[in-house]
Amino acid sequence: MYREDQLRTLLAGKTILIAGYGREGRSAEHLIQRLVPDAQYTIASQVENGKWKTESGEWRTEWPFDMVIKSPGIPNFQFPTFNFQLTSLTDLFLQVYGDLTIGVTGTKGKSTTASLIHHLLPGSILAGNIGIPLFDILDDLREDSIVVAELSCHQLENIHRAPHIAVLLNLFQEHLDHYENYLGYKMAKLQIALKQHSGDHFFYCTDNDELRELVKSYELSVKSERHPYSINDISSVERQLLDACPLEGEHNRSNALVACRVASLVTRQPLKTYSLKLKTFQGLHHRMEKVGTYCGITWYDDSISTIPAAAIAAVKALGRVDTLILGGFDRGIDYTPLVDFLQQNPIKNVVFVGAAGRRIHSQFSILNSQFLIEDDYMKIVPWCAAHTPQGGVVLLSPAAASYDAFKNFEHRGDFYREQILKLTPNS
Repeated sequence: MYREDQLRTLLAGKTILIAGYGREGRSAEHLIQRLVPDAQYTIASQVENGKWKTESGEWRTEWPFDMVIKSPGIPNFQFPTFNFQLTSLTDLFLQVYGDLTIGVTGTKGKSTTASLIHHLLPGSILAGNIGIPLFDILDDLREDSIVVAELSCHQLENIHRAPHIAVLLNLFQEHLDHYENYLGYKMAKLQIALKQHSGDHFFYCTDNDELRELVKSYELSVKSERHPYSINDISSVERQLLDACPLEGEHNRSNALVACRVASLVTRQPLKTYSLKLKTFQGLHHRMEKVGTYCGITWYDDSISTIPAAAIAAVKALGRVDTLILGGFDRGIDYTPLVDFLQQNPIKNVVFVGAAGRRIHSQFSILNSQFLIEDDYMKIVPWCAAHTPQGGVVLLSPAAASYDAFKNFEHRGDFYREQILKLTPNS
C-alpha cells in the first residue's frame, strides 16, 4: 500500500470511536483492522445530542476516545465540545494523499463534473461521494496516481488538508437541516480552498453570485492559485470545444468547461485536445436523463434535482416542458425563485408531491396550469400521460429531497422510470 506508514501514524496508539456504521463506517473499521489491528476501537451506530449509541442499543454519555472518525451524515453539532480529535475518512485520506487528488464539490453538478474529469484523464481513479469510499481505492494508488474525488459538504467540513486541485462549482441553499444556518453550509464547502497549500490550484465559477461573493470575502485566506471561470468569458477555441458537449443545458456547458481546464492543467495539453473525449462522455443516471418516448411523450428523469436552481436549469435546458413534477421532502428551502420563474414561464401541467410540493403550490399567487397534488407515483405517471399532449415532454425535476417516500434520489428516479415502462398506448 502506497504511503502506508504515513497513514498508520495517524491511527496508531489511539482509542477510536467510529461514529456511524454505514458504508463509510464499515470502510473505517476495515482500515483500522488492516493497519493497526491492535487498536482499541468502538462502533457507535448513532450519535445524537452529545450521546452515542452502542451496537447493543445502549446510549452512552462518556467520550473516552482520542479520535472520533465521523460518518458524513452526522452533523458536528451532535457531538459534545470536542475533547478528542474529530476526523473523517476524507480528512485522513487527504492528509496523506491530498497531493494526488482533484476534488470536486458544489451544490449541484459535482458527480457529473467529477465523472467528466475522470473521463478526460485516462488512468485516473474516481472515488468519494459518488459511491466509492476513498479508502476502498488504497491498493490502486501509486506515486503517479490521479484521484478524482467527488466531495460533499459533510466530507469537507472537518478536513485539515484540501486536494491539490480543487473545483467549487456553485452554491445554493441545501442541507439546511445539517447546519445552523446557510453560512455554515457555505463555509463547509469553502474548506476545499481554505485548506489548500501554496502551489495548489482552486477553480471556482464566478457566474454563481453566492460563490463569487464568498470567495471575495475570504480571498486573503486562500493560499492556492485561483482560477476563476465563467461560461460567459470563453475563447473561440473553448466555444468550439463546448459545442462537442453531449449534455444539455448551460450549467452542463459550464461543468464541461472547468473539466477541460482542469484536464489541461494536469496534462499540459491544449484544450482542443479534449474535443473527441468530450463527445464520447455519457451523462449519469437521474441527471436530466432521457428515459425514452412512451405514449407519444418524451420523459426525462432529473431526480437528482433537490433545489430550486436545479429545476430551473433543467426546464431552461430542455426548452419545451409540458408537464413538470415538483416536490418531495421539505427541508425549509426558499422556493421563491422557482415560483417566480414558473409564473414568468408557465408550464401547462404541474404535479405537486409531498410537503415541499404543497408548500410550492401554496406560494403561487396565479397558477394558469392544470395541476395535481399527489404523492403516489403510481398515480402521478398515468396522470402525466393523460394530460401531456402528443409530442410533449414530461420532466421529473423535483427541487426537493426524496426522503419522505424513498431511500434516496436514485430510488425515486428508478421508481418513476418503472411506472413509465408500465404505460400502454391506451394509458
